[in-house]
Amino acid sequence: MIKPASSTERQAALDKIAQEVNACKKCPLYSGRTHGVPGAGPVDAEILFIGEGPGFHEDKQGLPFVGPSGRLLEELLATIHLTRDDVFISNVVKCRPPENRDPLPREIEICTTTYLFRQIDLINPKLIVTLGRYSMGLFFPDAKITQIHGQPKWENGRAYLPMFHPAAVLRNLAGLKPQAEADFKKIPGLVEEAKRRASGGTPAAPAKSDEQPPKPTQLSLF
Repeated sequence: MIKPASSTERQAALDKIAQEVNACKKCPLYSGRTHGVPGAGPVDAEILFIGEGPGFHEDKQGLPFVGPSGRLLEELLATIHLTRDDVFISNVVKCRPPENRDPLPREIEICTTTYLFRQIDLINPKLIVTLGRYSMGLFFPDAKITQIHGQPKWENGRAYLPMFHPAAVLRNLAGLKPQAEADFKKIPGLVEEAKRRASGGTPAAPAKSDEQPPKPTQLSLF
């Protein structure tokens, strides 16, 4: 299969994935959805955020992070002079799990291999930010978010940055919000570092941060 080259072709391919998500019946989650939530943002986004799954508000609107967690995400983006229109926001699973339960291993496997990893290939972001333990588990198997949040890893010139999910921050604002804000402040530097690496420049980060995370297709956490 030839990978789309132009921005127009990539956008068309991304739109096709969105159509597939809204027609998907590959796992039982489809039976309870109001709308699928493929993700939103520009196809040329340098930063891709990956959450867990749609909640009540997301299911109703078909858009990611539009409830309280979304408002906090927008607030955190503003601290680094970005808006949600500057980034692509997606989720591990594209349909709301019943009663907001955790997504099941099989649901994660189907949705990531069918949709999410294709989105990553098309967008080709310089930085992937994982929000919460389920998206973190795709790239940092067996890790604990409390231990590795804010610690980037690199693979093939791309940075992966694990962060707390905004919903967790909202449950513990005094304890987690300062940490989330500090983690967010690392984003601009990581994007610039990725650009430097892409242009053949010498990596500015210490050698330790070059440790490669496992491939996204490894779901050993589950």
